[in-house]
Order: sequence, then C-alpha cells, then structure tokens
Amino acid sequence: MEGLNKYRKLIGNTLLMGIGTFSSKILVFLLMPLYTRVLSKEDYGTVDLLVQMSNLMLPLVSAGILNAIIRFGLDRSNEKSDVFTTGLLVIGGGFTVFLLFSPLLSVIDSVAGYTRFIYLYVLTSLLRSLCSQFVRAQERVRLYALDGVMATITVIFFNALFLVVLRLGITGYMLATVASDFCSAAFLFLYGRLWRFIRLRRQTKGISREMLRYSVPLIPTTVFWWITNVSNRFIVTEILGAGYNGLYAASYKVPTVVNLVSNIFIEAWQMSAVTDGEGKDRGRFFSNVLGAFQSVVFLCASGLILFCKLIMRLLVAESYYPAWEYVPILVMATAFSCLVTFLGSIYMVEKRSVLALVTTMVGAGLNVLFSLIFIPFFGVNGAASAMFVSYFIVFLLRAVTAQRMVKMQWNIPKLIANILILLLQSFIMIQELPLWILWEGLLTLLSMALNLRPVLLQLRQMLQARRRAS
Repeated sequence: MEGLNKYRKLIGNTLLMGIGTFSSKILVFLLMPLYTRVLSKEDYGTVDLLVQMSNLMLPLVSAGILNAIIRFGLDRSNEKSDVFTTGLLVIGGGFTVFLLFSPLLSVIDSVAGYTRFIYLYVLTSLLRSLCSQFVRAQERVRLYALDGVMATITVIFFNALFLVVLRLGITGYMLATVASDFCSAAFLFLYGRLWRFIRLRRQTKGISREMLRYSVPLIPTTVFWWITNVSNRFIVTEILGAGYNGLYAASYKVPTVVNLVSNIFIEAWQMSAVTDGEGKDRGRFFSNVLGAFQSVVFLCASGLILFCKLIMRLLVAESYYPAWEYVPILVMATAFSCLVTFLGSIYMVEKRSVLALVTTMVGAGLNVLFSLIFIPFFGVNGAASAMFVSYFIVFLLRAVTAQRMVKMQWNIPKLIANILILLLQSFIMIQELPLWILWEGLLTLLSMALNLRPVLLQLRQMLQARRRAS
C-alpha cells in the first residue's frame, strides 16, 4: 500500500500543479497573437533578448539559492524559517550587488535603453520564485495552484493595459511581466503568511552554509543552461539580424507546449523524488515514472510536428508565419531537454550538483560551437539543429551517470523508434514532400501505438490504487 501511495501522491500533486502551471504558462502561448500583432519582428526580437538577458541574471543575483529552497525545504529535518530567511537574505544581498554593477549592462547594444526594466524584472521574478518555491516546499500545492490562476488574471489585465490601451510596445511588454510577478509575490507572501518564517536573529547558520554549498555550484549550471537555450538567439541576431531572431523566438513558442506538460509533472515529481524516492522499490518507482514520462513527451512532440503549420497559422500574425519551418527541429530539441530535466532530478535527490554542472557545461559548449558552424550554412534552422544535437548528447551523458545512482530499466528499442519517428516527421515536414500530410499522420499514429499504452496503464494503476484506498 505504501508503494501505491507514492503514485497516488504524485498524480494528485501533478493535477494540482497542472491547474497552477497550465493556466499561467499556457497564457504565454495564447497571447502570441496579441504580441505578434502589436510588436514588429524587430521589436519582438528585442523583447526576447531583454527577457533572456534578465533570465541570465536570475541565478547570478540569487546565487542559485532558489534551487536549495525546494530541496532543503522538503527535508523535514530542517526548520522552514531557516530555509525561507536564508533565501530572502541571499536574494536581498545579491540584488544590492547587482545594482552596484548595473552600469555594465548599458554597454550591450541590444539591451541599451531598457536596462531599468531588467532590474525590475530580476527583482520581481526572484521574489515571486522565492515565495512560490517555498510554498511548494511546504507542500501547500493548492495555494501554489491558486497563485497560478491569479497570475493568469493579472497577466491578461496588464498586457491589455500596457500593450493594447496604452500602446507602450517593448516597454509595455516588460512592465506587464514585472507587474504580474509583483502581484503574485505579494499574494503568496500575504495570503500564505510567509512573514512568519522570517527569523533574522535566530537564524541557524549551519543550514545557510549547507544551502549555499548546495546552490552555488548550480550557478554555473544554470548559466550553462541559459547558454544552451539562448546563446544561439544572440548569434542569430548578430549574423542574420533582429528580425530573424523575432521569427526564431516566435517559432520557439510552439515547443513550449512540450515544456509546459513536462514542467507540470516535473514540479510534482521533484517533491515525490525527494520525499518518496527511497526504499526497496526505488528503482522500480523511478523506472515506471520515467517510462510514462518519456511516452507523454514523445507523444506531445509528434503531435506538435504534425500540426505545426496549423498552430502557427492560428498563433501568429501573417508576417511571422514562415517561422513554422523552424518548429520541427525545435520540438525535437525540447523533447530531449525534458528528458534531461527528468534525469537532473536524480542529481537533485542525490545532491550531486557537480555532475549537473559538468553535463550542462558540455551541452552549452557544444551548442555555441554548433551554432557558429550551422547558422551561416543553414540559417535559423542551424540554430535549432545545434540545440537538438547538444541536448541529445547531454541526455546520453545523464542517462549513463544517473543509471549508476538509480537502477532504472530502459526500453532501448522503443527509445530508438521514438527518435526515428521524430526525425522522419521533421524531415518530411521541412521538405514538404509529396503527400506529407498522409506520412505525418501515419507516423503520429505509430507514435501513439508505441507510447499511448504505457501512459494509460500507469493512469489505470493509479486510479485503481486510489479506489482501493478509498
């Protein structure tokens, strides 16, 4: 019964996480018609660089402490006040240092003139992440989900205000994000009564040192992830221009559906991996979850490639439609980034942050190298191909190293078959071969035949366990 409870808890948390994450994250996808109609390709390319530059600052300013909030907050042997206060102090100190060095951002031509919005973006994003991660660490999943719904409402409101009513363009886009994050942080802090966990005078320094010892090695890890995901956008801008980066950024929104589904599960899985990932059936628990997870990822990827033209037709303005050609390879890259993230959760459970750093560093270096080689020859699809190859190699590295920590069962023939299906779909779609719709449909059906049964079987087992428990 204890083993069944693990699955019940995981699926319950996944559903609740889905309410919070889906409502807010899918909104970015649904707001694309608005963004691509009120922003030119050049403006949207600039907005993308501003957001990505801000995201690069987040782990540097916070010293990676957000990674430690969930890991140490879930550990029942730690005082919750020590965890939250450490996070607050580190973020406050890091942001102060960030302001001192802020003039350095002004020398970057692509973000010059908008640096004040980067500061606001970083501060509000860190405060919201601190509060939301701590709520998750308390296992207050319903509050986390409610915040996601509230964030959806504020994002819609502020985007309508700043982009449609006031027509502030790039400034409006950044202000809408900043205002929404601030409201979310304030809601979680006040409604969750998080001030109760601020203990400046009775802070246990041992926990703070342990959290920093865990999180600091993850700073370069996060930076290298940023390089893997984003560096090719700057290379595209430098070689091809901001307009092409706008198309690339627009095309990348379609694969985020795979990331969305993955992140909903991963947020719940990280909690289960830490709290329930022990015992005699540990290997079987991880293997079952991995099997169902990769099936969902490959199913989503196959479906997105099949419908990428239709999605882009509905999603973006006419001038952005040619970006559909970049979607298939980006979908493959995103699918493997999801598998890499899942394997990274094993590093988190084992507190092996150095391995996370090494594998991520390899991926970042390969992505930059392949981007510089591929983009001049293949254009924007060269950037997408570089990302796919780098993620695939990191996946192989993590699969080997994670296997030494947790003995998981891999269905290698099925994995190879899924990879071949996605490769064939991408080739057929990009080349627009005769009868491409027929071949794409048949390959998607083959993907369903390979992957649908494990997902349904896992769901049935969880539902049966739930009925027996009730």
